[in-house]
Amino acid sequence: MDIRSFQGWRYSVADGDISRLISPPYDILSQADKDALLAGDASNIVAADLPHVPPAGVGPDEAYRASAGRLDEWKSAGLLRQDDKPAIYAYQQTYEWAGKTHIRHMMIARVRATEFGKDVMPHEETFAGPKADRLKLTEHTQTQLSPIFGFYNDSDGAVSTMIQSAIDGEADAVGSLNDVTERLWVIDDEKVVDSIVSSLRGEPVYIADGHHRYTTALNYRDSLGEIAPDHPANFVMFVLAAMDDPGLIVLPTHRIISGLKGFNLEKFVADTGDVMDYEPVSLEASDVIDAGAFLGPFGRHAMVLVGRDGAYVGRLKDISVMKTLAPDEIDAWRDLDVAILHRLVIEKSLADFRTDDTSIDYTPDGSAALVAVESGQADLTVLLQGTPIEAVRQIALAGAVMPHKSTYFYPKVATGMVLYQLA
Repeated sequence: MDIRSFQGWRYSVADGDISRLISPPYDILSQADKDALLAGDASNIVAADLPHVPPAGVGPDEAYRASAGRLDEWKSAGLLRQDDKPAIYAYQQTYEWAGKTHIRHMMIARVRATEFGKDVMPHEETFAGPKADRLKLTEHTQTQLSPIFGFYNDSDGAVSTMIQSAIDGEADAVGSLNDVTERLWVIDDEKVVDSIVSSLRGEPVYIADGHHRYTTALNYRDSLGEIAPDHPANFVMFVLAAMDDPGLIVLPTHRIISGLKGFNLEKFVADTGDVMDYEPVSLEASDVIDAGAFLGPFGRHAMVLVGRDGAYVGRLKDISVMKTLAPDEIDAWRDLDVAILHRLVIEKSLADFRTDDTSIDYTPDGSAALVAVESGQADLTVLLQGTPIEAVRQIALAGAVMPHKSTYFYPKVATGMVLYQLA
């Protein structure tokens, strides 16, 4: 990849605490979430980044004009200021997960926009509605408000070492968002920046979150016609993490299935015993806050199926059955627990129980998924192990697309740490 420093726009506050001004990514926010953020501070980035809810399709033009107007107002008032020199930004998130403290080390830089599969590797498909919304917002604001989150190979730790060595003293900006501590340092030493850029030249970047935003960046660039190679629209702002960073955690996204007709877990287990080994288990919500840890002792291709009449750990007997169910996919895809779940369990084994009212909800919270079925809100919950990040890399390199909601990179990166102006 071709990464570059840039002169970011950042919130300017006296004490450097931007807690009330930053936000989770727009695509996981409800109207209630937006209202709560704006109640904390009317200048929260969500006022510009989420012009209408839900952002599943294009909204009214006046909403996007209002976003652009807010950015102009914040700049005029000095709330948003552009850094004096091009920089790469060291970015850390400190958080708790499953009783342990983790630190994820990252950087914010701009990456040259290329078509998928060249230097930038996707693993999910994209949909037209969200891209239309993001494109309209970009056209009005001429700013990338929310970064793409990606990871790269740094097996010898050289890039991570350079970034950590360049951090000097207290952070330039600090925030707290959903119990995650966000810290940002400005690295504008040209020698350090050049060393980081040189070390990553030619390395691909794998998109973790932000496929729609990245595709939008390509669409916006193309809409401008012929532009200079170094035009800002030829680059996209990324938060980049080394794939070996111990703070880079991929949580599973559990399935909560409702609207099944005549479903009985005991009968389902009996009818599918030829392809799955089952073991009954007794669960409490606390057992599956970290469902991956609970399932670990059961080995690969194990998942928990929870119905209103009990719970079982099911484990695929023979992975070769996936060659029949998914003949056009690569082995790395067929090996995914989430692929086994969808092709074998949901599409095949649940076919006789599905109706027009059948729906699937997704959550990384194992305890919430368990409560959904125990309370009668769902007919079946399936708890999964997390997808290994190496599997994400292999599938991206092969140009394949993972099943919907295969990964949940935790925690989400914050919006509002740095903004990237495209004009």
